[in-house]
Amino acid sequence: MAPEYVGKTSFFGSNTPLPLESGYAIVLGFGAFFSVLTTVLVYLDKYANNTEHTSEFFNTAGRSVKTGLTASVIVSQWTWAATLLQSSNVAWNYGVSGPFWYASGATIQVLLFGILAIEVKRRARTAHTVCEMVLARWGKPAHLTFLFFALLANIIVTSMLLLGGAATVNALTGVNTDLASFLIPWGVILYTAAGGLKATFMASYLHTAIIFLVLVVCVYTVYVKEFSSDLIYTGLQTVSGYTTAQCEALYSANGTTFFEAGKYSCGPVPENEGGSYLTMLSGGGLKFGIINIVGNFGTVFVDQSYWQSAIAAKPTSAHKGYLLGGLVWFTIPFALATSLGLSAVALQLPISSAEAGSGLVPPAVATHLFGSFGSVMMAVMLFMAITSTGSAEGIAVSSLVTYDIYKTYINPQCTGKQALTISKVVVVIFGLAMGALGVALNYMGLNLGWVYQFMGNAIGSAVVPLWNLLMWKDANAIGAVVAAWGGMVLALATWLIVCAAEFGEITVDNLGTLNPNLAGNIVALASSALIHAGFSLMWPQNYDFESMGKIEMLEADMSGLDEKDYTDQFLDEAKRWITKWGWGFTVLMVVIWPLLSLPAGVFSKDYFAFWVFISIAWSFVATFVIIVLPIQESMEAITGVCYFIVGKKAPAKAPAPAEPEAKADEQAI
Repeated sequence: MAPEYVGKTSFFGSNTPLPLESGYAIVLGFGAFFSVLTTVLVYLDKYANNTEHTSEFFNTAGRSVKTGLTASVIVSQWTWAATLLQSSNVAWNYGVSGPFWYASGATIQVLLFGILAIEVKRRARTAHTVCEMVLARWGKPAHLTFLFFALLANIIVTSMLLLGGAATVNALTGVNTDLASFLIPWGVILYTAAGGLKATFMASYLHTAIIFLVLVVCVYTVYVKEFSSDLIYTGLQTVSGYTTAQCEALYSANGTTFFEAGKYSCGPVPENEGGSYLTMLSGGGLKFGIINIVGNFGTVFVDQSYWQSAIAAKPTSAHKGYLLGGLVWFTIPFALATSLGLSAVALQLPISSAEAGSGLVPPAVATHLFGSFGSVMMAVMLFMAITSTGSAEGIAVSSLVTYDIYKTYINPQCTGKQALTISKVVVVIFGLAMGALGVALNYMGLNLGWVYQFMGNAIGSAVVPLWNLLMWKDANAIGAVVAAWGGMVLALATWLIVCAAEFGEITVDNLGTLNPNLAGNIVALASSALIHAGFSLMWPQNYDFESMGKIEMLEADMSGLDEKDYTDQFLDEAKRWITKWGWGFTVLMVVIWPLLSLPAGVFSKDYFAFWVFISIAWSFVATFVIIVLPIQESMEAITGVCYFIVGKKAPAKAPAPAEPEAKADEQAI
């Protein structure tokens, strides 16, 4: 432990590394800057490239988004405050297994969603929301059921954004937590309401680029510039070898210790091989991994923002965008937590369990390494994550309210203009409600880690019915409704029962522990799968998917709906491709990789060095791909905007040479 931390009971305490004014500058200044920038970009694209802004465009981005931008948007949507903060918390708790299970356990859902993305293009190309598909296939009872679960998913994701964001802004700058919860959404509201899904996608690209640049700076600084894998290895081994007496001596002031087991990352890790931080043989890490996998199936498959990205993508880009996005996203929690999370333990920074639970491990390490600049870096990185995901959630909620409440139950004859107005109003209202939600959860005493582990109990039961919606023609409506509600009730009951059995009493803190959430999460997913399968096998629907393909559009905006992009031959080939690679990488990440690391037991110095090398290499390659590819793919549109700015017209694109008729016939065969 460094001399300046001796006698400190927590890292941040009552002192903030940045002045109060900087907190307001980051929250309000960056919000205003990105609002103006993205709004200007959207309108430059409108006038330079003749993009028509209809209600369809507002909610679908013209259904023509390419692979690189689709991947960038997926990365941005999936990079929550929790991705940056909670991942390092599990590294602080469980060692190397924490970052791995966080990353792999939340990557596979995105990879597998690529299969659904292709089926959306095949079955419901004119849809705006997943609930419209439910209504077309299963009717109003199921529609209302999954509308509830979709909105609940949006609320849970938004609450985690604000809990993590407000706590970090407060720790770094002293801005009141409740006030930060209200101020953070403002920047999101402005550009989302002005430009819709396209503005959200443009902002997401900029946010993702900044997040990856900060990521590589942190990884490079920890393992190359300041320390090395050998130094971090030695520090982790030393810490796990400390006795209780040594930890009490380390965490003491004026001869009196304030050390308590579990309050600081000092001493051996319970349920880890040899008590070491350097092993995948971790009971706590594995339990967290299972919770992570189940919970995140809920927050991908039940979250309208992912369906919206699938709807917005070009058919040729949808499946590739999700696969690339998942593989690129993997490196954020894996590399960031392997560097910042593990170095927090190795350096024995006085981070308390309360600070770690609130997501303050990365800000603490960055502040230690870079001083005030590190605090600014973390605050900016976090703000990027919050605003990009927040805008995606705002558009998702506005689409659900517009198409699944207003158009379905209030004004079935609504026009495109009315739908556009409702969409913009809902974005503003939801943005303001986000602040109230953050304050409410804060007063309930719930932190980021608590909500993260709980989420699967609430929405995990809706996952399997939504998969079956597009993938199984015999899945019936009654089974879907009973599975969703029944699975949720069984999960919450299991959660409470296991908590009471383990601790003898039910408290907020006890409900946030691993075992009750592990049991509840598993029951949510498994019970709903069994219920829906049982009902559907007894009373198969034998659905032909015809009604799903007739979902009504409010305007004759046929952009992104060219028939040649939707041929059965292409869609079958795309499905085979994403099924092969999606399931292949899923098995690799949650089965093969962990199994291969088990014989290593407690990692040797060389094994850990190789582990770190993988995280560094993956982060640099991912950064290059996710920044360069969207620019390369959008060069034509960028060129058009540049010509427009200087008052010239972009040169007309040369027509593609016509293929010989014989060659076309040969390809058809």
